[in-house]
Amino acid sequence: MGRGGVNQERRMNRFEEICDLCMERRLTQEEAALMLGVSDRTFHHWSKRHEDGGVDALI
Repeated sequence: MGRGGVNQERRMNRFEEICDLCMERRLTQEEAALMLGVSDRTFHHWSKRHEDGGVDALI
């Protein structure tokens, strides 16, 4: 696996960790978005896609 694949895997792991915290209500959607460096709206869309299709839906 090249460097790009490793970086993508790290980003996915980070997203899943933050998404889990948000689902447990330990973070707000706004806090989660800020941690990932995206807008609230983008985080919401990513979360919905992840919920519907798992990590593969985000790639």
